[in-house]
Amino acid sequence: MANAEHSGRPAEAFGATAVGATQARLRLARLGLWLVAAVLAVRQVAVVLSTPRGERLTDLETWVGPNGVLHVNGSLYDSTAFTGTPFGGLVMKPLTRAAEQALGWGWTFGTLLLVVALGLIAARALPQPVSRRTSLLAAPVAVSLLMLSLPVRNTLWLGQTSIIPVLLVLAGCFAVRGQRASGLLVGFAAALQPTVLLFAPLLWFTGRRKASVATGITFAGCTALAWVAMAHDSYTYWVHHMAGVGLGGPADDLANQSLHGALLRLGLSGPLEITLFLLLGATVAVLGVRRAVRYAGDGQLLLAVAITGCAAIAVSPTTWQHQLLWVLLAVVGRVGKRASDRYVWPVAVVLVMTLPAKMMLPNMPALYALRDNVVLLAALAAATLIPFLSRTSPYYQSPIPTEFAEPVPARFKRVPLLPFLRRVLTRPNLLLELLLIRVTYAAYQRVRLAATGGSNAEGRARAEDNGQEILDVERWLHIDIEHWANHAVVKVDWIRDFFDFYYESFHFVVPLSVLAVLYWRRPVDYRWARAALGFTTLLALVGFWLYPLAPPRLMPSLGIIDTVHGVQDFSQPDYGTLTALTNQYAAMPSLHFGWSLWCGLVIAIIAPKWWMKSLGLLHPLFTATAIVVTGNHWILDAVGGAMVVGAGFGLAYLFQGPRARTTGRADGAGKPSARVPTDTSARADL
Repeated sequence: MANAEHSGRPAEAFGATAVGATQARLRLARLGLWLVAAVLAVRQVAVVLSTPRGERLTDLETWVGPNGVLHVNGSLYDSTAFTGTPFGGLVMKPLTRAAEQALGWGWTFGTLLLVVALGLIAARALPQPVSRRTSLLAAPVAVSLLMLSLPVRNTLWLGQTSIIPVLLVLAGCFAVRGQRASGLLVGFAAALQPTVLLFAPLLWFTGRRKASVATGITFAGCTALAWVAMAHDSYTYWVHHMAGVGLGGPADDLANQSLHGALLRLGLSGPLEITLFLLLGATVAVLGVRRAVRYAGDGQLLLAVAITGCAAIAVSPTTWQHQLLWVLLAVVGRVGKRASDRYVWPVAVVLVMTLPAKMMLPNMPALYALRDNVVLLAALAAATLIPFLSRTSPYYQSPIPTEFAEPVPARFKRVPLLPFLRRVLTRPNLLLELLLIRVTYAAYQRVRLAATGGSNAEGRARAEDNGQEILDVERWLHIDIEHWANHAVVKVDWIRDFFDFYYESFHFVVPLSVLAVLYWRRPVDYRWARAALGFTTLLALVGFWLYPLAPPRLMPSLGIIDTVHGVQDFSQPDYGTLTALTNQYAAMPSLHFGWSLWCGLVIAIIAPKWWMKSLGLLHPLFTATAIVVTGNHWILDAVGGAMVVGAGFGLAYLFQGPRARTTGRADGAGKPSARVPTDTSARADL
């Protein structure tokens, strides 16, 4: 007994210590996330308040400024600038007495507090049960996502009221006690934004009938009060404009992410467009409310509220960009049976709600219909299509676990630095992968373009000075062959045409092909190679930023013939329309050569036959020749490209350890059908 009691105390002490350490880490993580949220909030406020008057809070100025519509004795809707309900105008009229500067500051900080309140309520409304980690971290994550979202950023910038209806609905559903109080808040929100009335049937069919009735009564009462006080404006809004249709900007504007706006952008108009809108709107409303009722009965009331809000986005005649917060709330839904698929829906929602549509899809005419309506499509998907998991599903709490490859011993003691980034055996989700590749490349293009300011004289002068430095170094090393190689190739038409074609075509085709083959045949190696490529590109962006460099073709005194782009105009800082599309001074390091070398190394390491390895290594050789003979890069640019590739593979090795020794083609479920046992005694290569 004594031994048992004595031996139990250290175990208890050890357990208490472990729990205390875990709690301390959670508190530290929570503090860090709140710090991130605070930084984002300060940044948003600083951006708004540092903008000159007349360019910020423009909607608020239009309404309550010295010449705003709420000061005018005539109708609020004479200019169609005021898009709110008459009740909204009645509520905002007292604000016209506030001093302009004080109103701007007060409105901005007040909106900020509303965003924080919205995040706190949403975090508390997560379906139970939730882990302690989730309960501690949900609030700062929710506030940070709200701060990053385009609707909140537009609301802060424009001085809009669109957060208030969302906050009132969430408060009515989750924060207040009593059905009448709940209905009062939802009805007040509907008086400000009529499509919120779609929540009345949700309340009714989920058993909260008193709240549903209170919603209708409150909406009718507020509308009647505005009608008594502002009869002409009420008639104009509800009868002449049919609940606000036609107010604000053109209905076919890209900012109008509703079914009505999408149909107009597709070229439909007149009775046909109206009929289609009514039919599609009714269908979406019915399907959305039915799904919301089902998920509310399942205990996922926050998801039910988000689905109803997404349906309201679609059925409203005009849903401007600052009114789209309902889509972000749909991030709480769980989709997918596999653990690796759980990230697809939330990542897609966050990207749609935080990034411009042009970053989501390529600038191709065939994709304009998708790109112009990407937020509407996300709302429609959430309201009608996405198969969110029920809490009764065995996969809701316990998805199919991710398979990991056995770790390979590293050469160095502390490698990998991030051991939790284990090598996954299964394929990543294709939709998520394509989405991330597209967004990453769009960000790469923007950073590359902004890195130098290549469209102004100052940036050009610095880039040409650096070009002269590179030329001097090459002359000292006796490798300045650019002029000779360029003019030698120009004299032979078929060689010039071959290298022009190689330069323009293979830069993207070969890396994408390598990634596609690895994704399908070698999922583990795909993740390893993708990580190395990502680090390589990131390091190259740093090089573009720190060392803008004019390529040989843009050095006026060298006499290099640009065989790919044609004759450039050296009398101007901008070299034609090409300068507006890409950074002309992003030459060091050469990603043309870097990406080709990455392809060659990956093929040489993974390919099973010697001739495949040799063929893969020919690609960087041809690319190096092409970038020099076409006048697009210096020899040292290729050296720089090789350095960032080596660093990229090195960082992948440092963070995740050696490449996993598991091969085999993955089947339809993403599981390898054949595996080579891990050789734990072998040293890993890059």
